[in-house]
Amino acid sequence: MKSMPPNQNLPNLFDIATSELSQDAFITWLLHWASPDYAPADAALHDCATAFTKQLLALQGVRVDRIESIEAGRQWNNMDVWAKINNKHLLIIEDKTFTDPHSNQLQRYKEQASKWCSGNGYDLVCIYLKTGSESMSRLNKVREQGYAVFQRKEMFDVLLGCETQNEVFVDFVRHLSAIEESESGFADKPIGEWKDSDWIGFYRKLETRRTIVDWNYVNNPMGGFWNAVINWNDLPDCCPYMQIEQGLLSFKIGEVEQNRSEIRGRYHDEWMRRCANLPEIRRPGRLGSGAYMTIAVVDRQVWLGADNERIDIERVVNNLRRYEEAYASFVKEMMNSNNKESNVSLSSNSEMQ
Repeated sequence: MKSMPPNQNLPNLFDIATSELSQDAFITWLLHWASPDYAPADAALHDCATAFTKQLLALQGVRVDRIESIEAGRQWNNMDVWAKINNKHLLIIEDKTFTDPHSNQLQRYKEQASKWCSGNGYDLVCIYLKTGSESMSRLNKVREQGYAVFQRKEMFDVLLGCETQNEVFVDFVRHLSAIEESESGFADKPIGEWKDSDWIGFYRKLETRRTIVDWNYVNNPMGGFWNAVINWNDLPDCCPYMQIEQGLLSFKIGEVEQNRSEIRGRYHDEWMRRCANLPEIRRPGRLGSGAYMTIAVVDRQVWLGADNERIDIERVVNNLRRYEEAYASFVKEMMNSNNKESNVSLSSNSEMQ
């Protein structure tokens, strides 16, 4: 399968069976095909499964000349997929489509598997397999927990080299291709027609051009949106930051624990005063009262592009840099102001004593 097979408009099993359990089943099924016992049935599929398995092992430095035996299964101690290879290596795979790790599950799985390996003389290989998309910062946190990351593009490249015409296999490759195409088409589409997948593709592209604190889906009563936190600053009374909210570029303050109305009003007034030379920065429709509040916004048509325009990534990066530099200067000013107020308060208390 050096190129995508024809008839891509046919019904696809994995477009219907969209849960992670379906993907777990495919991965387990593919690992089974790495067994030499199945080579006579479909040599091409066996070769591909072998290459897939070897690549997963190699991500954590394990090199094997050939796979002599493999046993694979699902949901051992809640781990998505596991495989015993050559009676020597235990491979555990945390398989994710569009969800993220939760409840310290990665560390728990690694500890359970490590204990088993210690008692049975196996080496452990931990893989985080992601066919959806996730921010670099989140993937780096996965790596910090001792897992190698295997992303959709890497998996697609391995599977695309397979010559098998097995229909289950072909459906899965088409499924991965469709996801990749849906997230890479944003550059050729009018911005006003962007959907969720286009914003994901844009954030993926943006973080190759500049640092992004994080991007992810925010679920809220209004229907949710894909956001990207551009920067983050820690001050004593709040944390000023910039955030893209699937359209608006918002200037925000977060982690406001007390005196919310007073702090919000002060930061809003001072920021609007300071950016008088940037008239496109405007007051938001409403000023909130929670721990995270928007103090000003720039409309999407201004910083990203009009509905009928295609994205100019260079212009967007420059726009974000310009706003970020202005906001950084403002944050520094507020930090100095806070320090002065703190020093005055300390001085007054000292005089009272």
